[in-house]
Amino acid sequence: MAELAGAAAPFIDFRDVWLAYNDELLAQRQFAVEAIDLQVAQGEFIAIVGPSGCGKSTFMKLATGLKRPSRGSIVIDGREVDGPLKISGMAFQAPSLLPWRTTLDNVLLPLEIVEPYRSQFRSKRAEYAERARALLRQVGLGGYESKYPWQLSGGMQQRASICRALIHEPKMLLLDEPFGALDAFTREELWCTLRYLWQAQRFNVILVTHDLRESVFLADTVYVMSKSPGRFVVRRTIDLPRPRDLEITYTKHFTETVHELRGHIGAMRQPGAEVAP
Repeated sequence: MAELAGAAAPFIDFRDVWLAYNDELLAQRQFAVEAIDLQVAQGEFIAIVGPSGCGKSTFMKLATGLKRPSRGSIVIDGREVDGPLKISGMAFQAPSLLPWRTTLDNVLLPLEIVEPYRSQFRSKRAEYAERARALLRQVGLGGYESKYPWQLSGGMQQRASICRALIHEPKMLLLDEPFGALDAFTREELWCTLRYLWQAQRFNVILVTHDLRESVFLADTVYVMSKSPGRFVVRRTIDLPRPRDLEITYTKHFTETVHELRGHIGAMRQPGAEVAP
């Protein structure tokens, strides 16, 4: 499990971050998220859970540099975030693969638009294509390189989407409900796929999910957000041994951890209720 060792600087560092979506809301002190303090170690896998509308997706926009905080500071990989991050990859609930591109060409897309790969894409296309094929093989899509999205199942499309998010070898992967639209069996298969990729490469992961089992199975640390305006009210270290396989989801300790997190979220649904950190 990842720990902040000694004086080592965290990879992700949010310091008293507040966000209002425009100046009018800022003047009215209406914030989407407030008082966010978060320090994440290099290579750590965190999950963020909470009631609908609590600000989980807003947090992701802050973490990727798509939104600047109204107050506070965000430092990632030693640099203050002042715009969209090139060191991150993202995958969402909808795979959003381009229907006119093959699986291979969909995975290659970031290399066509992100520097320094963009300027070298034509000369290094064969090298990049082999990198994409290797990723596809890792997630069980070897042999599907020439298929179009409509020829793939939902789970296959999401595997391809994760490969696309990782093709430029980002230091941080952000996942916003990536498996929410899939059936339970496929979802668990993809948990294992993501676990394998993370264990092999140890990039940082921020996972936003409504699935508490998913958060406990995958993450080192789970953060619970309050109702809007969102803030972190619970930090739960997941003290399950790694590597984890699906059998662990049937253990008493796993189930108790899920129920504990469910209790925190349930308590926040009560009018006027707060959960102590």
